[in-house]
Parts: sequence; structure tokens; C-alpha cells
Amino acid sequence: MEITQWQTNDVLEHLQSNKNLQIIDVRQPEEFQSGHIPGAKLIPLGELNERYQEIEPNVEAVIVCRSGGRSSKACELLASLGYEKIYNLAGGMLGWQGDVESNI
Repeated sequence: MEITQWQTNDVLEHLQSNKNLQIIDVRQPEEFQSGHIPGAKLIPLGELNERYQEIEPNVEAVIVCRSGGRSSKACELLASLGYEKIYNLAGGMLGWQGDVESNI
């Protein structure tokens, strides 16, 4: 299955139009705390096999990491589990141009 790549503007358009969108961040907790997309849910890549049920399969989900590598792997895993409405944030947080929340 070909994983669809989304750019920052695709995510922002969805958020601004109040479309239901899950933002799943697959980085490590310390990376997430240093800055993440507001409303993102943290499910580190290493935990995704056990926690994928936390992602609603019928709602679009954009998968985020630092640069796009781990999120690509996460998208492939989710696709293999039958998820269809998943998108990889191209460039990850390094390319993100929207608001950022941090817990530091």
C-alpha cells in the first residue's frame, strides 16, 4: 500500500476546517515534551504494536515523528493492520510550520 504524504498545509487545512483528525506522534516522550503539534497523542513507535487500538480506524490520522522516518514505519504497520485513513507528515516536526506546544 502506498502511504499518502501530507505537508504542513494539509494538516492545517484539516484542523482549520474542524474536520475530525487524529494526530499521532510516534517519537519518544522526551522528544514529544520538547515540542509537539497541539492536540497530538503520544504513542511511541516501540509501543504501537500494543497500543494501535487507541487510534480510531474510521477517523483520518496523521502520523508524526521528527523527520518522517519513524512515522513512515508506523504508517506501514497501521496499514498492515487494516488502517486506511492514515497519512505521514512529510518532513515530520522538522518541517512543521504550525503551532507547537511543549511541556517543558
